[in-house]
Amino acid sequence: MDYILFGRFSVSDLLLVLFLISTLVQLFYYLFFYIRLPFSKTEEIKTGIQPISIIICARNEARNLEKNLPLVLSQDYPEFEVIVVNDCSEDKTDELLEDLGKKYPRLKTTHIKKDAKFTHGKKLALTIGIKAASHEWLLLTDADCKPGSEKWISGMQRNFDNETSVVLGYGAYSREKGFINNFIRFDTFFIALQYFGFAMAGRPYMGVGRNLAYRKSLFFENKGFAAHRKLASGDDDLFINQVATEGNTRVEFSSDTYTYSEAEKSFSTWFKQKKRHLTTGSHYNMGTKSLLAGELISRVFFYLLFIVLLIDLKFLIIVLAAFFVRLSFMLTIYKIGMTRLKEVNLFVPSLFYDFLSPFVNLSLVISNIISSPPPTWK
Repeated sequence: MDYILFGRFSVSDLLLVLFLISTLVQLFYYLFFYIRLPFSKTEEIKTGIQPISIIICARNEARNLEKNLPLVLSQDYPEFEVIVVNDCSEDKTDELLEDLGKKYPRLKTTHIKKDAKFTHGKKLALTIGIKAASHEWLLLTDADCKPGSEKWISGMQRNFDNETSVVLGYGAYSREKGFINNFIRFDTFFIALQYFGFAMAGRPYMGVGRNLAYRKSLFFENKGFAAHRKLASGDDDLFINQVATEGNTRVEFSSDTYTYSEAEKSFSTWFKQKKRHLTTGSHYNMGTKSLLAGELISRVFFYLLFIVLLIDLKFLIIVLAAFFVRLSFMLTIYKIGMTRLKEVNLFVPSLFYDFLSPFVNLSLVISNIISSPPPTWK
């Protein structure tokens, strides 16, 4: 029975209004933010060749460095150096870096020795690497990442004009078989759609340390990571949230500039990783937090109310019409966006993932409220 609330208005009427509001909010995100990456034109920017310092921090990453570091050192670019900060590694990282240094003169290494009285995270290693850099422009990646082409540096560098201080790149995950890999790649794609779209709309709020560039002077003018030094995470997103503006930030999403790393193999390890990443979200500026919360809450309400109203049947035509309007925009933007970012085998599963992901993210937020994840180096 449909209960009357105010005069002629029933519970069903109220639920329909909430559903339509959540639909409109969702359409706002798709048509104002997410549409920008799929439909934007790649600008031809002419900048002179600039020397670049690539910073890689590593702790017990000998296996990954052996695979990926030669690909970084062999980039087709005239003037660059690669600085690897070996942070308290206990594997064969020392020996590997020594051997690679004999073969690649561009390689510079610095070492942090383990101290039982002093523990630290990646931010210290990254700060030491930045201090050791010889050049103004810094290009950051991780030891477990490999550049997608030998044009990675030159593709990112083409954005380094006088007005730019931050360049956001795409850090993808390599495609493997299985549901977990597929879902992680969708999650990565959607996050990129979000932070690229926000940046292109003049609201940059994060980057990923797997593929990120900024000026050395910008780092020191803002006192590095001092504003969030007590947090284990945030060397990429919190720093960018602090320093990036509409006027100083560019995005680079040409396929030559992607980096690739291996995704987690199980849902539990990925869930723990995501929990650590989300600990920084509460430290974003208020505008960013409001926008991100609005997207998550509106999508949760959109799907929950759609199911409830579908069972009710009272407003079936209106509900289905609103659902398919959003669906058509979503699928169009996803399809073109996935094509631009070279993400394959995600389009059909995205019908399910778009429903699943907000509830996974909501559970991550609740899980962090109940128990914060232990700090880790990375």
